[in-house]
Amino acid sequence: MDGTLIKIFKDVGPPMTIALEAQKYGKKMGLLKNSRRHKNSFEENDRVWAIFDRDDHEKFDDAVTLCESNGVGVARSNPCFELWLILHDADFDRPDGRDKVKRELARLRPEYNPNRGKIPDCEEMLNRLEDAEKRGGKQLQRREEEGMPFGAPSTTVGDLTREIGQAAGKAKGNS
Repeated sequence: MDGTLIKIFKDVGPPMTIALEAQKYGKKMGLLKNSRRHKNSFEENDRVWAIFDRDDHEKFDDAVTLCESNGVGVARSNPCFELWLILHDADFDRPDGRDKVKRELARLRPEYNPNRGKIPDCEEMLNRLEDAEKRGGKQLQRREEEGMPFGAPSTTVGDLTREIGQAAGKAKGNS
């Protein structure tokens, strides 16, 4: 491994393509089940994550299942990633489409413009990361109770941010 904590593959494609690429990379690096290459001691706690939105992709559920069955973490959002950003400021539990979700984020975060750049003040939002993780967890619990674990609105991005936080805490403890 090259010592990189996070490796990002940009513009990979729809969820199934992302899931397949994450699986391929994880196996190549020895980070998944059934990998031929074994992890070395520096890679003991390394994980591969796939991040994608539902948007209008038909194989979204299949992509989630593929990742989970191979040990790839999934940070997914339904209908779109902007849902995760909303949860930093407010509860959101309407099964709206992505256009309405983006408008809601623009209402909450005036610096966000879905037609230009789409960049909210992420550094400032970090102060409310735990709030977003809790709101996202409650949202997921409601979808589970409804029998629609991948239903809208829902996001598992909080699982990824918690894992990154835990890894950072362990790293601080070892330095």
